[in-house]
Amino acid sequence: MSEININVEHLTRVEGHGNIVLNAKDGTVEFVQWQVSEAPRFFESFVRGRPYNELSHITSRICGICSIGHSLASLKATEAAMDIQISEQTQILRRLAIHAENLQSHVLHVGYLVAPDLLGAPSVVPLASSHTDAVLKIVGLHRLANEFSNLICGRTVHPVSLVVGGFSHIPSEKQLKEIRQKWVDAIPDVVAVGEIVLAHAHKLPNFVRETEFIGLVADDEYAIYDGDIGSTDGGRWPVAEYEGITNEFVVPHSTAKYTKHKRESYMVGALARFNLNYEKMGPLAKEWAGKFGLQPVNHNPFMNNVAQLVEIVHSIEDTLALIDKLLEKGVNVNERPKYEVKAGRGVGAVDVPRGILFHDYTYDDKGVCVKANCIIPTNQNHNNINLDFQAIAPTLLDLPEKEIELTLEMLVRAYDPCISCSTHYLDVQWKR
Repeated sequence: MSEININVEHLTRVEGHGNIVLNAKDGTVEFVQWQVSEAPRFFESFVRGRPYNELSHITSRICGICSIGHSLASLKATEAAMDIQISEQTQILRRLAIHAENLQSHVLHVGYLVAPDLLGAPSVVPLASSHTDAVLKIVGLHRLANEFSNLICGRTVHPVSLVVGGFSHIPSEKQLKEIRQKWVDAIPDVVAVGEIVLAHAHKLPNFVRETEFIGLVADDEYAIYDGDIGSTDGGRWPVAEYEGITNEFVVPHSTAKYTKHKRESYMVGALARFNLNYEKMGPLAKEWAGKFGLQPVNHNPFMNNVAQLVEIVHSIEDTLALIDKLLEKGVNVNERPKYEVKAGRGVGAVDVPRGILFHDYTYDDKGVCVKANCIIPTNQNHNNINLDFQAIAPTLLDLPEKEIELTLEMLVRAYDPCISCSTHYLDVQWKR
């Protein structure tokens, strides 16, 4: 084919609006780009002037998928600013909350958005007829993750029971035992879905571009809720030093900021966490990683979807262990947070389904926010996606145009981007 022109406006099966452009002539790529064209969100402005106890509820609205993670990062930033210490019970319940979100999001993405690519369907709708049993299992797992979120966080989306210093409502031991048993009963369905993905994993392109992976790391756990910032290129930093890691900058073709650290770009998300924390995964999760031949450090971005599946298994394993720990200690349903409001600056970080998320707040002595900064995972991945495009595009030019287009779409979907959440930048030109 002497000339190739691909212009995908508003890629499907992702959250938000992103465009793919590729122009090639006589076997040479002339232009390839990943573009984000959505309007900015202004959440950092929304929270200025608001009292500390409103911020987690406001910022959870940044995303309808990672709302629990945004609430947790927000609460951790506020607690760091005011030197608020949380109880061991709160620590455990918050870890359960982040697992609930991980399960919600990963099941949704792998089951509804990635599976159609692997099974040769345009969407999940035709799969309801051709792979009915698999779709029913995926729906069941997603509903259970929603139920889990409701129990821990007060509702499925935009949690209400997560508050500064702890929880406004705590599940009973009976409820925790019931949800634990449901996850035990769900393991065969997870295995069945995993076997389907495994049977079609050969359709994931064997593409490698070395990059840096960044995420939370901890000494004693697979870091999702808490830890330091870690890199596969080496180094470990307190979350308060995040600005020296992310180094945000703007580009003309994106309303979302870009980031870079030691290299031109870096990647965050399930594959980054896997590459950094593999040794601390549960045994069943490691077994599933082995089935796919996934070992750290893996540089194929398409394997992020496999890492998500492996993390589903890990989240279930760790959920069972955390509930057991709570039940062994005894659940205090009447525990309520105690703290004093004071001025200060704090940074909170959690590793949400799409990668490491930062919230940074400064409060006055009345507990009113005077400054805020949020750095979203997808915001950190845009630069890496664009450089992946530049690397993979020349290798695709001998394929039919539709196959080239599908491969580029699959590459973006592999990152599971939350595009709307990442848009922060608007170039305003003043005319007088």
